[in-house]
Amino acid sequence: MTLEKHDLIHELPEYRDQIRDMKMNNAHFAKLFEAYHEVDHEIHRIETGVETPTDEYLEGRKVNRLKLKDELFQMLKNAEATA
Repeated sequence: MTLEKHDLIHELPEYRDQIRDMKMNNAHFAKLFEAYHEVDHEIHRIETGVETPTDEYLEGRKVNRLKLKDELFQMLKNAEATA
């Protein structure tokens, strides 16, 4: 089974340069980006069998990843609109 990558650059390739800029210039964005990366990495470890928590735990982590992605995406869109 091939596991799909969910890192933010892979998920939002059209925002690659803007993500890099915001990571360097917006502390809140950088903090959320790091949290997203950590959750995504944890989910990947679970899905590859490195860790074996409950299904409920995995689903909760996926919900958390989606919330972080939505917030990061909204910040990218807002920055784009004001540029």
